Amino acid sequence: MANVELSSLAQLPSLNKLLKLELSDNIISGGLEVLAEKCPNLIYLNLSGNKIKDLSIVEALQNLKNLKSLDLFNGEIKNLEDYRESIFELLQQITYLDGFDQEENEAPDSEEDDDEDGDEDDGDEEEDEAGPPEGYEEEEKDDEEEDKDEAGSELGEGEEEVGLSYLMKEEIQDEEGKEDEEEEEEGLRGEKRKRDAEDDGEEEDD
Repeated sequence: MANVELSSLAQLPSLNKLLKLELSDNIISGGLEVLAEKCPNLIYLNLSGNKIKDLSIVEALQNLKNLKSLDLFNGEIKNLEDYRESIFELLQQITYLDGFDQEENEAPDSEEDDDEDGDEDDGDEEEDEAGPPEGYEEEEKDDEEEDKDEAGSELGEGEEEVGLSYLMKEEIQDEEGKEDEEEEEEGLRGEKRKRDAEDDGEEEDD
C-alpha cells in the first residue's frame, strides 16, 4: 500500500499470515498499535516517507515480536539525535533499520534471495519432472516383454492354424489327385478291354 495517501491504519483487515508490509510514501502519523493486532507476524515493515515524528509513535511496534527489518527512511523521525541508536534500543527485536544493522552492515536483498531460492526450487522441480520415477523403466520393460510374449503366442497360434489348414488342403489335393488317377486308370482299363474284345472278334471272323 505504498503511495496511496493513507493516513490511518484503523481499517486494516486482519492478516495473521502477512510477513511483509509496504506502507511507504503515505501520510501516516500514528496509530501503529493496529499493526500488532491485525498483522502480528510481520517480519518486514516499510514506513519510509511518512509523517512519523517521535519515538513514542514507534514504540507501538514493540508488540511485533517477529519484526526483523524496519524502514523509516525519509521520515521526519530521522531528524532526531541518535536516531538509529534510539530505535535499536527501543525495538530490540529488529536486526535492520533502513536497510542496515547496528554495525552498518547492509541487509541482504530479500527479493533476490527469494528469487534465487525460487530458481533453485524450480530447477529441482524440473529435474524431478524430467527424470522418470524409480522403477518406471523396469515396469515399462516388463510391460513390453509381456506384450511381446502375448504377440508371440498369438503368432504361434496363427502359425499353427495356417500350418493345419495348409496340411488339410494338401491332403484334400492328394485325395483329389488319387481319385483322378484312379479314374484315368479305370478309363485305360476299359479301353484295353474294348480293344481286347475287338481283337477277339476279328480273330473269330478269320
